[in-house]
Amino acid sequence: MKKVIFLFFMLIVLAACSSGGGNPADTVEKYIQAKADADSNTLSQLLCSEMESILERESHTFESVSGVHVEDMACEQVGDSQIVSCQGKIVATYGTEDTEFPLASYRVVEEDGEWKWCGEAAP
Repeated sequence: MKKVIFLFFMLIVLAACSSGGGNPADTVEKYIQAKADADSNTLSQLLCSEMESILERESHTFESVSGVHVEDMACEQVGDSQIVSCQGKIVATYGTEDTEFPLASYRVVEEDGEWKWCGEAAP
């Protein structure tokens, strides 16, 4: 019985270790939501090292507008590539007019065992 419990425990440990950085699409969705929310702490955790210099710009993108929110977001990794394609939009109110920013495809990289957002993918 002790062997069975030990094996079960080891399987759980191995499963936890093998999960890596999770789903790259989840990372992109978290990044987009953090950008809409102007959440610089989350943005800094999700930016790849190559893009760290744009943190300030990314966190202030929607600073001068109101009502910023994400609509109908759905992202998925393109095959086994480092590209995540997203549908949906960010909506922001400029004065009295809503402006829509369609979501696109984004590049992700794995750094330190975690997926990181690394800019828009080339068309």
